Amino acid sequence: MSFQSKLRNHDNTYRELFKRHPDNPILTAHDWPYAANTVFNPAATMFNGKVLLLARVEDRRGFSHLTKAISEDGVTNWQIDPVPTFEPDPERYPEEIWGIEDPRITWIEELGKWAVTYTAYSRGGPLVSLALTKDFVNFERLGPIMPPDDKDAALFPRRFNGKWLLVHRPVSANYGPGAHIWVSWSDDLKYWGDHQMLINARRGGWWDSNKIGLSPPPLETPEGWLILYHGVRQTAAGAIYRLGLALLDLENPLHVLRRSDEWVFGPSEPYEREGDVDDVVFPCGWILDETTGQIKMYYGAADTCIALATASLSDLLEYIKRCPEPKEEDNLI
Repeated sequence: MSFQSKLRNHDNTYRELFKRHPDNPILTAHDWPYAANTVFNPAATMFNGKVLLLARVEDRRGFSHLTKAISEDGVTNWQIDPVPTFEPDPERYPEEIWGIEDPRITWIEELGKWAVTYTAYSRGGPLVSLALTKDFVNFERLGPIMPPDDKDAALFPRRFNGKWLLVHRPVSANYGPGAHIWVSWSDDLKYWGDHQMLINARRGGWWDSNKIGLSPPPLETPEGWLILYHGVRQTAAGAIYRLGLALLDLENPLHVLRRSDEWVFGPSEPYEREGDVDDVVFPCGWILDETTGQIKMYYGAADTCIALATASLSDLLEYIKRCPEPKEEDNLI
Protein backbone atom coordinates (compact mmCIF):
# COMPACT_ATOMS: atom_id res chain seq x y z
CA MET A 1 0.00 0.00 0.00
CA SER A 2 1.51 3.32 -1.08
CA PHE A 3 2.19 6.22 1.27
CA GLN A 4 -0.13 8.40 -0.82
CA SER A 5 -3.12 6.22 0.08
CA LYS A 6 -2.52 6.07 3.84
CA LEU A 7 -3.15 8.37 6.79
CA ARG A 8 -1.77 8.56 10.30
CA ASN A 9 -4.28 7.91 13.08
CA HIS A 10 -4.06 8.33 16.84
CA ASP A 11 -1.84 5.29 17.47
CA ASN A 12 0.74 6.38 14.85
CA THR A 13 -0.21 3.66 12.38
CA TYR A 14 -1.65 4.28 8.94
CA ARG A 15 -5.03 3.46 7.50
CA GLU A 16 -6.76 4.10 4.23
CA LEU A 17 -9.77 6.43 4.13
CA PHE A 18 -10.61 6.23 0.41
CA LYS A 19 -10.35 2.89 -1.38
CA ARG A 20 -9.99 2.81 -5.15
CA HIS A 21 -12.35 0.60 -7.07
CA PRO A 22 -10.52 -2.45 -8.47
CA ASP A 23 -11.95 -1.83 -11.95
CA ASN A 24 -10.60 1.71 -12.22
CA PRO A 25 -10.79 3.61 -14.43
CA ILE A 26 -14.52 2.98 -14.73
CA LEU A 27 -15.07 5.23 -17.77
CA THR A 28 -12.79 6.40 -20.57
CA ALA A 29 -13.19 7.97 -24.00
CA HIS A 30 -13.27 4.41 -25.41
CA ASP A 31 -16.63 3.92 -23.65
CA TRP A 32 -18.13 7.00 -25.27
CA PRO A 33 -20.69 6.61 -28.06
CA TYR A 34 -19.12 9.42 -30.08
CA ALA A 35 -15.59 10.67 -30.74
CA ALA A 36 -13.91 12.33 -27.77
CA ASN A 37 -10.38 13.04 -26.64
CA THR A 38 -10.94 12.53 -22.91
CA VAL A 39 -13.74 12.20 -20.33
CA PHE A 40 -13.10 13.33 -16.76
CA ASN A 41 -14.12 15.51 -13.76
CA PRO A 42 -17.75 14.32 -13.46
CA ALA A 43 -20.43 15.79 -11.23
CA ALA A 44 -22.55 13.14 -9.50
CA THR A 45 -26.02 12.79 -8.03
CA MET A 46 -28.83 10.30 -7.53
CA PHE A 47 -31.55 10.51 -10.21
CA ASN A 48 -34.61 8.24 -10.27
CA GLY A 49 -32.84 5.84 -7.93
CA LYS A 50 -29.74 5.56 -10.13
CA VAL A 51 -26.30 7.14 -10.12
CA LEU A 52 -26.04 9.96 -12.63
CA LEU A 53 -22.69 11.40 -13.69
CA LEU A 54 -22.42 14.61 -15.69
CA ALA A 55 -19.00 14.20 -17.21
CA ARG A 56 -16.74 16.75 -18.76
CA VAL A 57 -15.99 15.61 -22.31
CA GLU A 58 -13.15 17.26 -24.19
CA ASP A 59 -13.44 17.07 -27.96
CA ARG A 60 -10.57 16.94 -30.41
CA ARG A 61 -10.53 20.73 -30.79
CA GLY A 62 -9.73 21.05 -27.08
CA PHE A 63 -13.18 22.40 -26.14
CA SER A 64 -15.36 20.75 -23.48
CA HIS A 65 -19.05 20.00 -23.05
CA LEU A 66 -21.07 17.91 -20.56
CA THR A 67 -22.65 14.48 -21.12
CA LYS A 68 -24.59 12.35 -18.67
CA ALA A 69 -24.00 8.69 -17.89
CA ILE A 70 -26.43 6.67 -15.73
CA SER A 71 -25.82 3.37 -13.91
CA GLU A 72 -27.84 1.19 -11.53
CA ASP A 73 -24.84 0.43 -9.32
CA GLY A 74 -22.64 3.44 -10.11
CA VAL A 75 -19.89 1.19 -11.45
CA THR A 76 -21.02 -0.82 -14.48
CA ASN A 77 -23.47 -0.84 -17.41
CA TRP A 78 -23.40 2.89 -17.97
CA GLN A 79 -26.09 4.32 -20.23
CA ILE A 80 -24.38 7.26 -21.92
CA ASP A 81 -26.23 9.86 -23.94
CA PRO A 82 -25.47 9.32 -27.65
CA VAL A 83 -24.93 13.07 -28.14
CA PRO A 84 -23.75 15.82 -25.78
CA THR A 85 -26.25 16.49 -22.98
CA PHE A 86 -25.33 20.11 -22.25
CA GLU A 87 -23.32 21.99 -24.85
CA PRO A 88 -21.86 25.48 -24.96
CA ASP A 89 -24.22 28.07 -26.41
CA PRO A 90 -21.89 30.93 -27.36
CA GLU A 91 -24.47 32.69 -29.53
CA ARG A 92 -26.74 33.39 -26.56
CA TYR A 93 -24.09 32.99 -23.84
CA PRO A 94 -20.84 34.35 -25.28
CA GLU A 95 -18.96 33.52 -22.08
CA GLU A 96 -19.15 29.86 -23.19
CA ILE A 97 -17.22 30.42 -26.41
CA TRP A 98 -14.35 28.12 -25.45
CA GLY A 99 -16.41 25.43 -23.75
CA ILE A 100 -17.99 24.48 -20.43
CA GLU A 101 -16.18 22.44 -17.81
CA ASP A 102 -16.06 20.83 -14.36
CA PRO A 103 -19.72 20.78 -13.21
CA ARG A 104 -21.01 20.32 -9.68
CA ILE A 105 -24.60 19.23 -8.96
CA THR A 106 -26.69 20.20 -5.92
CA TRP A 107 -30.26 19.04 -5.33
CA ILE A 108 -32.31 22.07 -4.18
CA GLU A 109 -35.35 20.72 -2.36
CA GLU A 110 -36.97 24.15 -2.12
CA LEU A 111 -36.94 24.52 -5.91
CA GLY A 112 -37.54 20.88 -6.81
CA LYS A 113 -34.58 21.17 -9.17
CA TRP A 114 -30.94 20.31 -9.47
CA ALA A 115 -28.55 23.25 -9.64
CA VAL A 116 -25.57 22.71 -11.95
CA THR A 117 -22.67 25.08 -11.41
CA TYR A 118 -19.99 24.91 -14.06
CA THR A 119 -17.01 26.75 -15.48
CA ALA A 120 -17.67 28.69 -18.66
CA TYR A 121 -14.49 29.41 -20.58
CA SER A 122 -14.78 32.96 -21.91
CA ARG A 123 -12.36 35.13 -23.86
CA GLY A 124 -11.64 36.87 -20.59
CA GLY A 125 -10.90 33.66 -18.72
CA PRO A 126 -12.88 31.03 -16.80
CA LEU A 127 -15.94 32.10 -14.82
CA VAL A 128 -18.78 30.50 -12.85
CA SER A 129 -22.14 29.89 -14.55
CA LEU A 130 -25.32 28.29 -13.22
CA ALA A 131 -28.14 26.25 -14.74
CA LEU A 132 -31.20 24.54 -13.25
CA THR A 133 -32.80 21.30 -14.42
CA LYS A 134 -35.57 18.89 -13.46
CA ASP A 135 -34.65 16.08 -15.82
CA PHE A 136 -31.05 16.52 -17.11
CA VAL A 137 -32.54 16.95 -20.56
CA ASN A 138 -33.76 20.54 -20.40
CA PHE A 139 -31.60 23.16 -18.72
CA GLU A 140 -32.53 26.67 -17.62
CA ARG A 141 -29.39 28.77 -17.85
CA LEU A 142 -29.06 31.63 -15.38
CA GLY A 143 -25.86 32.66 -17.12
CA PRO A 144 -22.64 33.83 -15.46
CA ILE A 145 -22.86 34.53 -11.74
CA MET A 146 -19.19 35.40 -11.10
CA PRO A 147 -16.69 37.30 -13.27
CA PRO A 148 -13.37 35.76 -14.38
CA ASP A 149 -11.11 34.36 -13.16
CA ASP A 150 -13.30 32.11 -11.02
CA LYS A 151 -14.14 28.40 -10.88
CA ASP A 152 -14.58 25.38 -8.53
CA ALA A 153 -18.08 26.50 -7.48
CA ALA A 154 -21.00 24.70 -5.82
CA LEU A 155 -24.15 25.66 -3.97
CA PHE A 156 -25.17 24.63 -0.49
CA PRO A 157 -28.50 22.79 -0.79
CA ARG A 158 -30.46 25.10 1.51
CA ARG A 159 -30.65 28.73 2.54
CA PHE A 160 -29.07 30.26 5.63
CA ASN A 161 -31.03 33.16 7.14
CA GLY A 162 -33.00 33.37 3.91
CA LYS A 163 -30.00 33.58 1.60
CA TRP A 164 -28.31 31.14 -0.76
CA LEU A 165 -24.63 30.41 -0.22
CA LEU A 166 -22.09 29.67 -2.96
CA VAL A 167 -18.58 28.30 -2.55
CA HIS A 168 -16.16 29.31 -5.30
CA ARG A 169 -12.50 30.01 -6.05
CA PRO A 170 -11.64 33.44 -7.50
CA VAL A 171 -8.15 34.33 -8.64
CA SER A 172 -6.86 37.89 -8.81
CA ALA A 173 -3.45 39.01 -9.96
CA ASN A 174 -3.89 42.09 -7.78
CA TYR A 175 -4.57 40.17 -4.59
CA GLY A 176 -1.12 38.68 -4.17
CA PRO A 177 0.00 35.06 -4.45
CA GLY A 178 -2.46 32.28 -3.92
CA ALA A 179 -5.93 31.13 -4.86
CA HIS A 180 -8.31 30.57 -1.97
CA ILE A 181 -11.82 29.24 -1.31
CA TRP A 182 -14.42 32.01 -0.95
CA VAL A 183 -18.16 32.19 -0.28
CA SER A 184 -20.79 34.61 -1.56
CA TRP A 185 -24.45 35.24 -0.70
CA SER A 186 -27.54 35.76 -2.87
CA ASP A 187 -31.29 36.35 -2.53
CA ASP A 188 -32.13 35.05 -6.01
CA LEU A 189 -29.27 32.77 -7.23
CA LYS A 190 -28.39 35.37 -9.89
CA TYR A 191 -26.81 38.34 -8.11
CA TRP A 192 -24.16 37.62 -5.52
CA GLY A 193 -22.45 39.73 -2.86
CA ASP A 194 -21.08 39.81 0.69
CA HIS A 195 -18.00 37.93 -0.53
CA GLN A 196 -15.52 36.61 1.99
CA MET A 197 -12.74 34.09 2.22
CA LEU A 198 -13.64 30.73 3.76
CA ILE A 199 -10.46 28.61 3.56
CA ASN A 200 -7.07 29.97 2.57
CA ALA A 201 -4.29 28.25 0.68
CA ARG A 202 -1.33 27.76 2.97
CA ARG A 203 2.10 29.06 2.12
CA GLY A 204 5.50 27.41 2.05
CA GLY A 205 6.06 23.69 1.68
CA TRP A 206 2.51 22.50 2.37
CA TRP A 207 0.75 20.10 0.01
CA ASP A 208 -2.01 22.71 -0.38
CA SER A 209 0.19 25.77 -0.66
CA ASN A 210 -0.74 28.69 -2.90
CA LYS A 211 -3.75 27.16 -4.70
CA ILE A 212 -6.82 25.31 -3.41
CA GLY A 213 -10.41 24.82 -4.59
CA LEU A 214 -13.62 23.05 -3.65
CA SER A 215 -14.00 19.55 -5.06
CA PRO A 216 -17.54 18.06 -4.66
CA PRO A 217 -20.38 20.13 -3.19
CA PRO A 218 -20.52 20.40 0.62
CA LEU A 219 -22.00 17.30 2.27
CA GLU A 220 -24.40 17.82 5.17
CA THR A 221 -23.72 15.54 8.15
CA PRO A 222 -24.83 15.59 11.80
CA GLU A 223 -21.35 16.87 12.71
CA GLY A 224 -21.31 19.72 10.19
CA TRP A 225 -20.73 20.36 6.50
CA LEU A 226 -18.02 18.04 5.23
CA ILE A 227 -15.76 19.70 2.67
CA LEU A 228 -13.44 17.86 0.30
CA TYR A 229 -11.04 20.21 -1.44
CA HIS A 230 -8.07 19.96 -3.75
CA GLY A 231 -4.69 21.49 -3.11
CA VAL A 232 -2.03 22.08 -5.71
CA ARG A 233 1.67 21.93 -5.01
CA GLN A 234 4.13 23.12 -7.61
CA THR A 235 7.25 20.98 -7.89
CA ALA A 236 10.24 20.93 -10.21
CA ALA A 237 8.41 18.22 -12.19
CA GLY A 238 5.10 20.10 -12.34
CA ALA A 239 1.92 20.42 -10.27
CA ILE A 240 0.46 17.69 -8.04
CA TYR A 241 -3.27 17.73 -7.23
CA ARG A 242 -4.20 16.11 -3.90
CA LEU A 243 -7.26 16.18 -1.62
CA GLY A 244 -7.87 17.31 1.93
CA LEU A 245 -10.84 17.62 4.28
CA ALA A 246 -12.45 20.40 6.30
CA LEU A 247 -15.53 20.60 8.51
CA LEU A 248 -17.85 23.62 8.71
CA ASP A 249 -20.41 24.46 11.38
CA LEU A 250 -23.85 23.16 10.42
CA GLU A 251 -25.80 26.39 10.98
CA ASN A 252 -22.95 28.84 10.44
CA PRO A 253 -20.88 27.42 7.57
CA LEU A 254 -18.57 30.44 7.67
CA HIS A 255 -17.10 28.88 10.82
CA VAL A 256 -14.39 26.33 9.90
CA LEU A 257 -14.30 23.79 12.74
CA ARG A 258 -11.50 21.53 11.52
CA ARG A 259 -9.05 21.25 8.63
CA SER A 260 -6.72 18.38 7.80
CA ASP A 261 -3.01 19.06 7.86
CA GLU A 262 -2.30 15.99 5.74
CA TRP A 263 -3.73 15.24 2.35
CA VAL A 264 -6.07 12.25 2.38
CA PHE A 265 -5.98 11.16 -1.28
CA GLY A 266 -3.44 11.75 -4.01
CA PRO A 267 -2.28 10.39 -7.37
CA SER A 268 -0.45 7.09 -7.06
CA GLU A 269 -1.87 4.75 -9.72
CA PRO A 270 -0.68 4.85 -13.34
CA TYR A 271 -4.04 6.19 -14.62
CA GLU A 272 -3.73 9.08 -12.11
CA ARG A 273 -0.06 9.83 -12.71
CA GLU A 274 0.07 9.75 -16.50
CA GLY A 275 -2.38 11.38 -18.91
CA ASP A 276 -3.17 14.67 -20.58
CA VAL A 277 -2.26 16.34 -17.28
CA ASP A 278 -0.07 14.18 -15.05
CA ASP A 279 -0.49 13.71 -11.29
CA VAL A 280 -4.11 14.81 -10.91
CA VAL A 281 -7.03 13.47 -8.90
CA PHE A 282 -9.97 15.86 -9.28
CA PRO A 283 -13.41 14.93 -7.92
CA CYS A 284 -16.44 17.08 -8.76
CA GLY A 285 -19.04 14.77 -7.23
CA TRP A 286 -19.69 12.34 -4.42
CA ILE A 287 -22.78 10.40 -3.35
CA LEU A 288 -23.71 9.27 0.16
CA ASP A 289 -25.71 6.08 0.62
CA GLU A 290 -27.59 7.01 3.80
CA THR A 291 -28.46 3.37 4.47
CA THR A 292 -24.90 2.05 4.50
CA GLY A 293 -22.98 5.26 5.20
CA GLN A 294 -20.77 4.62 2.18
CA ILE A 295 -19.58 7.51 0.04
CA LYS A 296 -18.83 7.07 -3.63
CA MET A 297 -16.33 9.68 -4.83
CA TYR A 298 -16.09 10.09 -8.60
CA TYR A 299 -12.99 11.81 -9.86
CA GLY A 300 -11.10 12.73 -12.97
CA ALA A 301 -7.71 11.05 -13.19
CA ALA A 302 -4.89 12.84 -15.02
CA ASP A 303 -7.52 14.82 -17.00
CA THR A 304 -8.01 11.64 -19.04
CA CYS A 305 -10.52 9.24 -17.46
CA ILE A 306 -13.07 8.76 -14.68
CA ALA A 307 -12.32 6.72 -11.58
CA LEU A 308 -14.13 5.79 -8.37
CA ALA A 309 -13.06 5.60 -4.75
CA THR A 310 -15.23 4.77 -1.73
CA ALA A 311 -15.08 5.74 1.91
CA SER A 312 -17.10 5.37 5.09
CA LEU A 313 -18.70 8.62 6.22
CA SER A 314 -18.10 7.65 9.84
CA ASP A 315 -14.39 7.15 9.12
CA LEU A 316 -14.14 10.55 7.44
CA LEU A 317 -15.90 12.27 10.33
CA GLU A 318 -13.82 10.43 12.90
CA TYR A 319 -10.69 11.54 11.07
CA ILE A 320 -11.62 15.19 10.54
CA LYS A 321 -12.77 15.65 14.14
CA ARG A 322 -9.25 14.72 15.25
CA CYS A 323 -7.71 17.31 12.94
CA PRO A 324 -6.64 20.72 14.26
CA GLU A 325 -8.89 23.70 14.67
CA PRO A 326 -7.72 26.43 12.29
CA LYS A 327 -5.42 28.95 13.97
CA GLU A 328 -5.65 32.68 13.47
CA GLU A 329 -2.28 32.72 11.75
CA ASP A 330 -3.57 30.12 9.27
CA ASN A 331 -5.80 32.81 7.83
CA LEU A 332 -2.90 35.12 7.02
CA ILE A 333 -1.92 35.15 3.36
